[in-house]
Amino acid sequence: MHETILDFLITASVTAVGSGKEPPRSGGWGLRGWVKGMEDRVVVAVLGAGMRQPYVEAGDRVRVGGRRVSRIGGKSRLEGNMGVGVGVTAAGRTSIEKETEALVKFKESLNDTYGQLSSWIGEDFCKWKGVGCNNQTEHCIFRWNGSPHLGNLSNLRHLDLSQSPYDNSKTSWAADLYGLSGLSSLEYLNMDYVNISLATTHWLQPINMLPFLTELSLSGCYLTNLPPSLLPSSNLTSISVLDLSGNDFNSSIPQWFFNISTLVDLELDSCSVKGLYPHVASGNFCGFRSLGLAGNDIRGEISEVVRGLAGCTENGLEKLSLSSNRQSGQLPNSIGYFKKLRSISLDDNLITGPIPASIGELSNLESLDLSSNKMNGSIVETLGTLGELNYLDLRQNDWEGFLWQNHLQGLAKLKTIMISSSLSSGKAFVLNISYDWVPPFNLTLIGISHCDVGPKFPAWLESQTQLRMIFLTHLAISDTIPHWFWKLSSKVGMFDLFNNQLRGELPTSLPFFSNTWIDLSSNRLEGPLPLWSNVSYLNLANNLFSGSIPASIGHVMQTLLAIDLFGNFLTGSIPSSLGKIKPLYYLFLSNNQLTGKIHDEWGSFQDLNTIDVSSNHFSGEIPTSICSLPLLSVLKVASNNLSGELSLSLKNCKKLGLLDLALNRFIGNIPSWIGENLTSLSVLRLRGNLFKGNISQSLCHLSRLHILDLAQNDLSGLIPACLGNLSALSSLASYNQQPLSLYTIPVIGLEVVTKGSEVRYTLTLALVNIIDFSGNSLTGEIPEEITSLSTLGALNLSHNQLKGWIPHKVGGLHRLESLDLSCNHLSGQIRTMTSMTSLNHLNFSWNNFSSPIPSAN
Repeated sequence: MHETILDFLITASVTAVGSGKEPPRSGGWGLRGWVKGMEDRVVVAVLGAGMRQPYVEAGDRVRVGGRRVSRIGGKSRLEGNMGVGVGVTAAGRTSIEKETEALVKFKESLNDTYGQLSSWIGEDFCKWKGVGCNNQTEHCIFRWNGSPHLGNLSNLRHLDLSQSPYDNSKTSWAADLYGLSGLSSLEYLNMDYVNISLATTHWLQPINMLPFLTELSLSGCYLTNLPPSLLPSSNLTSISVLDLSGNDFNSSIPQWFFNISTLVDLELDSCSVKGLYPHVASGNFCGFRSLGLAGNDIRGEISEVVRGLAGCTENGLEKLSLSSNRQSGQLPNSIGYFKKLRSISLDDNLITGPIPASIGELSNLESLDLSSNKMNGSIVETLGTLGELNYLDLRQNDWEGFLWQNHLQGLAKLKTIMISSSLSSGKAFVLNISYDWVPPFNLTLIGISHCDVGPKFPAWLESQTQLRMIFLTHLAISDTIPHWFWKLSSKVGMFDLFNNQLRGELPTSLPFFSNTWIDLSSNRLEGPLPLWSNVSYLNLANNLFSGSIPASIGHVMQTLLAIDLFGNFLTGSIPSSLGKIKPLYYLFLSNNQLTGKIHDEWGSFQDLNTIDVSSNHFSGEIPTSICSLPLLSVLKVASNNLSGELSLSLKNCKKLGLLDLALNRFIGNIPSWIGENLTSLSVLRLRGNLFKGNISQSLCHLSRLHILDLAQNDLSGLIPACLGNLSALSSLASYNQQPLSLYTIPVIGLEVVTKGSEVRYTLTLALVNIIDFSGNSLTGEIPEEITSLSTLGALNLSHNQLKGWIPHKVGGLHRLESLDLSCNHLSGQIRTMTSMTSLNHLNFSWNNFSSPIPSAN
């Protein structure tokens, strides 16, 4: 019997499979995990078809459910169908007949109803279906992609049937799960990402029939029922590891988890568990090593969790994870009692107060994540005594005072540090570190934001030769970037120096690491644009760069996914070599001084999603090839000198979600094909052109439209009553605020005129609901149907020739913030508006109303 994976892999005759050498002759599949059987010392392994995983080295430690273990198991990527495999050894007997005998015995133990092992006859098992022979040892490896019925393998100890979380062809097991009932000796069971939803109401019953089970992993198994109590005759008396993460229980945490005396590792991450943390008697957690409750909706005071974990003569807790919950209150000083803690993850909660000084007593702590809370005060100096700490994340809190180098002097093993202050307190957080300090550590990642670091560029970073990711944003650094900093270019994968006051010119060429992300936006950098190869994301927006875009950009920067040159002083035309950048997805060239025609060579881009060339001096027409882009969803050409009628080729841009043609000199009628072909449009901005004729009723077909701006044209006729059918203006859009990430991604911005001024929206653009028909020659009455647009935020019909009364149900526009009907021929009495509680901008001037404007809330 082999107790460790090292002993096991060395003894098993399939060890060569895990040696990093040649794969088995059968090819196309590899080592997946291990299951251990006792009789005949047959070693059963779980294998998957189509695998391309690196072979496991003898003695490798394997992750199970996110945990690193030294016993049998594994959670690696599985491509293809679930399968059970077997490798055979006979305790020193290496002859072909002994291995054949073991395989035949294994075959006889199975219920092979469908004859999947019918080819298992004869002596040359290398030709048997599902059996391969290792090229070096000539021993056999076996794969069986059969049904989950496992027969009466009463001596089986370890069974891994897990699948890849990325495999969409999940295997659904039978409803009862009682196919496991014959595995009475089972100690380890891993069924991660196997769809057992048919057994969701009673999955615990068959598991309860496995009295020797010590490790159970059912992560991502589509379970929705978490039993409130154990069965009266519970057999889970040996269970030490329980992983139910990634299911959807939508219930509170049951008490029975904490009544299992043998349990040392409980994983309930992302399980939709909610409510208060259960009241657990002090001392019930004395044997716990790991508690994972991240990504749920657990409320209450963090001190209650710590209290429930305390109360032992010797506490063995090594990992505490409560990230992304609703824990509140202050982190208690008693956290220092858990001397064996190696990892604390309390990020994305509502925790307040300072870091307790007792944190310095956790001498084994390797990882501390307190980011995205409401913690405040100064950073305690005892933090600097954590000699084993390698990961420290204190971002997005309300820190005050100073972070001295003494706080960091004892952190010799530190590899990652991230810190920022939200500044909600109004007090600055200062990094008071000597300019020429030499740290005791050598970082791989540094992330510092919204702190006072400047004005000098921190010279102590020169000693950090192992850096791979650099984030230094909002730090008030008003210096040039030193030459030594660019020596890191061949090693670092991310440079983010956004929103400082960096000045000077950039090196024209540098040997960057493959697929590097660079964000130097919102500084005062100047000179010509650099040409940097191997860069996949380049953001130089809001700087002082001048000159033309280099003609060879497409030849040198062929790995670009996104380039943002917004808000510089670039001149000239768009170089034709741009078409050489095949993977380009985002192109932002707006707010420069580019001239000429927008070139007509867009056919080579197959991935381009966004084109923004607005606010330049381009002339001519929109090129016909621009709608040959199969993925184009954003087209912004506003504020140029473009002219002519809209080309019919635009009707082929069927995936467009945002079309901004404003402030040009386009003429003719607004084409009906916009509403008929561009059905994905959510934003249509045509203001400030020379369009004439009626507003096409086809626009009423755009169910996703929430910004419709046709202002300042020469449109006439009636306002279509069918605009009341714009369903996106009758329902609230969902908005999930994205937390500040460690790397920037391009954000689509749009200038919108509302309340008499132009506002640029970015992250909240999806929430902006506007109709603006002002500055035209529209006639007739305001249609009553428009009052059904209950989520409309701004309505501007000013400077037209509208007549009649204000619609009776105008008070139904509860979310309207701005209403401008000025400079028309409206008459009659003004309707009551007491229900329009959001209204803060109102203009009814220059009309013929017979009553005063009523008061509103």
